[in-house]
Amino acid sequence: MLTKQKDRSQLSLFFSLESTVNHKHPLFILANKIDWEMFEREFSPLYCPNNGRPAKPIRLMVGLLILKHIRNFSDKSLVEQWSENNYYQYFCGENLFVPAAPCKASELVHFRNRIGESGIELILKESVRINGNDSNDSIASIDTTVQEKNITFPTDSKLHRKIIDKYRKIAEKENLPVRQSYTRTLKRLSLDQRFRNHPRNKWKAGKANRKEKTIADRLVHELERNLAPDSRHQSDLDLFKRILNQKKSDSNKIYSVHESDVQCISKGKEHKKYEFGNKVSII
Repeated sequence: MLTKQKDRSQLSLFFSLESTVNHKHPLFILANKIDWEMFEREFSPLYCPNNGRPAKPIRLMVGLLILKHIRNFSDKSLVEQWSENNYYQYFCGENLFVPAAPCKASELVHFRNRIGESGIELILKESVRINGNDSNDSIASIDTTVQEKNITFPTDSKLHRKIIDKYRKIAEKENLPVRQSYTRTLKRLSLDQRFRNHPRNKWKAGKANRKEKTIADRLVHELERNLAPDSRHQSDLDLFKRILNQKKSDSNKIYSVHESDVQCISKGKEHKKYEFGNKVSII
């Protein structure tokens, strides 16, 4: 439910934030350029008009999101510093100094989920409008970097283990018959794979890797026999086959089961030779 709007035309007789802050400060200038009423009109329909606890003011939440990106703060750090900074409070629409946190850090997450991608684009659109002629600058600085994915360092053994785990989940979900679980065998193979880089263990670890791949291949074929040709898991089966058939020197390899579009990128960094993710261009 939306909270009642504050009457911002009546200021305190003795004290107000506007009279204490520097009017040449960038945040003061920016606060008076932004069309806050536009955000009120666009985001008000996202709230229930009568039911529930009154929500935080829309200007407060939008102002916190803008400050988060201007200052590059985390949600928790921003909430803590807001109660200490007059300019942050004036930017978010306060008339008097508030010696308390504006909201919980988790409420920023809920607000982002509420406005969605279209709401974030609306805030970005307003920032472009405020910049005016600066947004039409003919000179741009362009750079590329790697956006790393949330995956572990990929190895063939990890991928084969993921395939086996996926097979078990699919078989349990679809109530498929399982001839052999390989639980004891896989436990023994994991012990053989320890210290694989030691000269004495390389042969034993390599043999365990090959055995693990054989088990994964066997389970995939069994899954293919038990599932219908038009099954909803057909895309997973195709992905499993690609992983099992890929070679060391192949291009467009699969490095993760749950993030199949991950690429191996080398940017020439001395401390990190390879990064696994996607290439990002920043302008």
